[in-house]
Amino acid sequence: MFNLKQFIVEEKNTHMNHIEELIFLGGVNGTRQAINFLRDLRDMLRGNADKAVDITVKWDGAPAIFAGIDPEDSKFFVAKKGLFAKTPKMYKTNKDIDNELSGDLAKKFKVALAEFSKLGIKKGVYQGDMMFTKGDVKVETIDKQKYYTFQPNTIVYAVPVNTLLGKQISKAKIGVVWHTTYTGNSIQNMKASFGKGIANKLKKSSTIWMDDANYRDISGKATFSAKESTDFDTMLSGAGKLFQKMDGEAFRTITEDKDLREKVMTFVNTYVRGGKNFPDPNKMTKELIDYLTDWYQKEIDKKKTEKGKAVWKEKRDILVNKIVMNKNQIEAMFSLMKILVELKGMVIAQFDKAQEIDTLLKTAKGFQVTKQEGFVAIDKLKGGAVKLVDRWEFSRANFSPEIMKGWQK
Repeated sequence: MFNLKQFIVEEKNTHMNHIEELIFLGGVNGTRQAINFLRDLRDMLRGNADKAVDITVKWDGAPAIFAGIDPEDSKFFVAKKGLFAKTPKMYKTNKDIDNELSGDLAKKFKVALAEFSKLGIKKGVYQGDMMFTKGDVKVETIDKQKYYTFQPNTIVYAVPVNTLLGKQISKAKIGVVWHTTYTGNSIQNMKASFGKGIANKLKKSSTIWMDDANYRDISGKATFSAKESTDFDTMLSGAGKLFQKMDGEAFRTITEDKDLREKVMTFVNTYVRGGKNFPDPNKMTKELIDYLTDWYQKEIDKKKTEKGKAVWKEKRDILVNKIVMNKNQIEAMFSLMKILVELKGMVIAQFDKAQEIDTLLKTAKGFQVTKQEGFVAIDKLKGGAVKLVDRWEFSRANFSPEIMKGWQK
């Protein structure tokens, strides 16, 4: 039985996936889950009060940070993602930080240790994204208006100076957005829960700006129009009909082959990283065969003996033959993936309307307006979660040498 929880990123450093990837990761059940997610998101954007999904905002913070109480000795700590290593790495004192970290990162974690100890955490662990420490916040004039800006990673966040939020940020020594709660009687067996309010549970301090990643449509704008709703229904119905026509056995032949599944997903990502739209499914399938052939040829060329080469030639032939024998099925999967990406884009466009803090990209020529990094959809009943991200937009931002990153100071 396919279980979406096995693909969640925040749960102890496993991997949360994009909604369209569930076609390859989960096969029949994963694809059904993706379609159901989109159906629930549609209902949400129609104003359905009985929401089956919760939405959190993906903030482009860095580094990831944990704060909580060690169940072993009841002491407060902060940590990086090494918290869930076989031997947990926690920082309970400045000396612990100095033993592990250096430079700016050490300074940031010392601030976090001092400030987050004021939050009154009694048990459990919270995970968030660090947004800034005091020296990271700048005053910049953008379109003749003054903003407080901070750039933890790729995106620049901008808040008008003369606002309540701006004043809060100007006083803070550290900023954090919380998104995940962990509970358990030991670090190793802690379980994650997503999308639950955290900031309101913690003590307030004027030196800490914090928020939850929970999505809030304060503007009331994030609602499908009648036409948008009809267009979405038409596309979603098309996805469902295409899915129903797919051969379950052939589908499983592809998605249950771990090696092939991973290579297909890597292949799909070459378009994203290259900033290229997915081509016609027929062409994409031919390019997949070429990709696999080239990948295996490189491995074959590395082998020094004919016996070694023969082993890798056999691996190549098995995988390529699976694609050739199931060509129509692969084309249908790529067609369905393209529809899911388009539907996802329609959802993201609605959620972006409720953006509370301006988001920008920094270039040598000035600032460019951009979107939030993305969103996470959480199944309230089953606990699964998937990413809703405009992968092309943020691949361009992440890999473009023209976009200045937060660490390029």
